Amino acid sequence: MSLIARFAWHFPSALSSVQVQSVRFRYHAEKLAKGKLLRRFGYTEKLLERGTLPHVDGTRLPTPVYRPKDFWNERRALFGQNDYIDILGNDNLHPTRLLYNVPAWLRGFKGNEYQHCLRRKNMLREGSEHYEKPVKWQNLMKRTKYLYRFLNKYTKTGFTNKSSG
Repeated sequence: MSLIARFAWHFPSALSSVQVQSVRFRYHAEKLAKGKLLRRFGYTEKLLERGTLPHVDGTRLPTPVYRPKDFWNERRALFGQNDYIDILGNDNLHPTRLLYNVPAWLRGFKGNEYQHCLRRKNMLREGSEHYEKPVKWQNLMKRTKYLYRFLNKYTKTGFTNKSSG
């Protein structure tokens, strides 16, 4: 088949498959003519991004009214009244008995963490700590067990300078 015959044979199908592309600059010109593209329509920005002014859209934030502290209310006036009761008062009342807002196992307690855990465990054993706060009770038991093993393994005894174990 000659070149001309081959071209004539494929010419009708070539005409039917011609693709027409739109002109890009016309679409872009129409887009610019519509104006700026609206994004997030209906959304109002609540954060202030244009400066350090403490107001948005002209409405100022309310400032709190100044109210001076009452220095003679009961809590402030009586603060620390029992601090020197052991020096100034008689020996009937110990200063650790005045610690009303401290748990019972911490009042007047001096010792390390293991002794603190033991004291807390012994004082709360008969209470409702087991079933009211089971996770805290279990953590206390685990910490006591760990400290017992740690102190027996790594601390020095009073008789020698070597560590026990």
